[in-house]
Amino acid sequence: MTAQPQRAVGTPVSRVDGRLKVTGHATYAAEHEIDGALHAVVVDGSVGAGRITAIDDRAALAHPGVRAVISHLNAPKLAYRESPNANNPEGTRLRVFQDDRIRFFGQAVAVVVADTLEAAQHAARLVEVRYNARQPATDLRSAPAGEPTTYARGDADTAFAGAAVKLDVTYDAARNHHNPMEPHATIARWDGDRLTVWDKTQWVGGTQRELAAVFGIPDNHVRVISPFVGGAFGSGLRAWPHVTIAAVAARHTGRPVKLVLARRQLYFGTGFRPCYGYRLRIGADRRGRLSAMIHDITAETSSYEKFVEAAMAPGQMLYSMPHVRQAYSSVPLDVNTPIWMRGPGYASASFAIESAVDELAHALKMDPIELRQRNEPAKDESTGLPFSTRRLRECYTVGAREFGWQHRNPAPRSTRDGDWLIGTGMATSVYDTARGAAQAYARLEANGAALVQSATSDMGPGTYTSMTQVAADALGLAMDTVRFELGDSLMPPTPPHGGSQTMASVGSAVLNACDKVRHQAVTLAVNDLRSPLHGADPADVIVRNGRMALKNDPARGESFRQLLSRNGRPHLEAIGGFAPPGQDRSSFYAYGAVFAEVAVDAQLGLVRLRRMLGVYDAGRIVSPKLADSQALGGMVGGIGSALLEHTVTDPRDGRIVNANLADYLVPVNADVPELRAIYLDGSDPQADPLGVKGIGEVVHVGVAPAIANAVFHATGKRIRSLPITAESLL
Repeated sequence: MTAQPQRAVGTPVSRVDGRLKVTGHATYAAEHEIDGALHAVVVDGSVGAGRITAIDDRAALAHPGVRAVISHLNAPKLAYRESPNANNPEGTRLRVFQDDRIRFFGQAVAVVVADTLEAAQHAARLVEVRYNARQPATDLRSAPAGEPTTYARGDADTAFAGAAVKLDVTYDAARNHHNPMEPHATIARWDGDRLTVWDKTQWVGGTQRELAAVFGIPDNHVRVISPFVGGAFGSGLRAWPHVTIAAVAARHTGRPVKLVLARRQLYFGTGFRPCYGYRLRIGADRRGRLSAMIHDITAETSSYEKFVEAAMAPGQMLYSMPHVRQAYSSVPLDVNTPIWMRGPGYASASFAIESAVDELAHALKMDPIELRQRNEPAKDESTGLPFSTRRLRECYTVGAREFGWQHRNPAPRSTRDGDWLIGTGMATSVYDTARGAAQAYARLEANGAALVQSATSDMGPGTYTSMTQVAADALGLAMDTVRFELGDSLMPPTPPHGGSQTMASVGSAVLNACDKVRHQAVTLAVNDLRSPLHGADPADVIVRNGRMALKNDPARGESFRQLLSRNGRPHLEAIGGFAPPGQDRSSFYAYGAVFAEVAVDAQLGLVRLRRMLGVYDAGRIVSPKLADSQALGGMVGGIGSALLEHTVTDPRDGRIVNANLADYLVPVNADVPELRAIYLDGSDPQADPLGVKGIGEVVHVGVAPAIANAVFHATGKRIRSLPITAESLL
């Protein structure tokens, strides 16, 4: 069929759910009104490792309104079948209330269930737990690493030894926590042997499968509902223990149970971006041609699960060089299991790689952009595949022009503004174009309106809006006549809402479903003797505002409403799908160039970001306004990683000292200056039918090293640990 006019896609529309959110009518996990719901509060373990020797819950049970205290002493034995399709890492996941072991500080040791939240909170403080504690291992540098994952091409050690110019440097990145506005929350209700949960999750399908595995029931006996997610950044990509605890408490009491984690509990009750140690050795000739890179990476994981993220990928494909060797070692510690956080792996690796490339440029007395340009690969040297699109040179050129890079004095500590040292820096951004199998349902009603459904999520990027745009254009309808629904495991399945794959995967499924419905309508019309379109070639028919007409004869046509009414059809419907090819013939990535200007107080070492620009090769931009929201948010997150965010752990007991938003610093308005994003026109038709490459992650990657490089340019002092603090600059 002929291509549809694109009236919604590419237009900077406002969020279709915006009014619901700003008026408080969007219903988040803890806000669903479930009749008869009790309240649950988790009792956290107060040692970092060891065993529980006794639990005294008598005072808690005696408190008015308390219905139950559940711990390993009285909890049911749960099935805990393997659940490989629920985003659980390799290892043995934490089994709620199944034994007396303490694996990390804050681990749930009991739950109090009461008529009111206040009663549950007070009673939780009355539960006395005694332990046989041992010293926890919490330091990445002092604990033994596991068997590394390795990669090699060429002979990196020999090439490095013979290089004319060498760097051997180590970078450290602190642990980061997601800190979304909405805390994690679950409401659980049993109806016989069927479980319904209202949950904050980025993957209703994964949570459904995990709960079914935990309780030993069929997948279709679990329903997960999650229409709105108040931010997550990756923290909702698996079902954490509190989800199971809510379901256990609901089954124990025979009543629905609501469980909301306190802000403090998010720091150990859900995952986090792991801390990294990253030694990098680079060899190059005196013209700046890279010959070798040797990467030795260590990252924390828990003692019971091996969490690994894609920190090795950038070092394999970002720059051209014949010799590469990598070793990624997970270090088991007495901590909760980490989880993906915006730009996972790539953001941590880019800080090391992009800082080191900047250091090399300084050693060679070469412009940092020129050095990168000289090492642009012609293909993906890790796979031998051609890049589907790779427009990094254009990102550099556009970014340099728009940022005013040509006015930069390259000498460090050469520019001042009163007491402030001024510096500019840049870094390359890259992220994998992930895609997964997805389905969507589309229904065209007799009144000309449409309903589209898919079991994806919306944690903030605007899924409701972008899918409505795609559906509206594919059906030939105005956006206000299309309703998109998501966040229910009864809907057609999708991959996790993370890794920048939702637009490519779910969007392509929505496009396919709506194309099928439109094709049904056009086929019905051209075969209907009473239709003005009877006998026409379906390929010549396009739809605008719900009216089918010949592309070259717009007067000849009719509306969906007329067609369905005349034929007595209450609706037309279809299931659409998308599946990425089993084997890619190209290498798919989104790219960017990030530019930053900082001011550093020469006396106090305070760092203030003054402006930032990102230029992105991210394929087709479905919704420019949403893309800006993603880009600016990603930059803000990068500011946090670069200058503010880090976890402080008490080595004596594993307690997170700054488990609150007063002491764990995140960027606020005063920390965020002028931010600007530019998107190169174009699409990537090889990646998916929409031509998108994903934008949610790439806009975070590269921000921290751009800031770090600007700090070096301002001060002449290279800081190799994140966050960059005033103390490190004094």
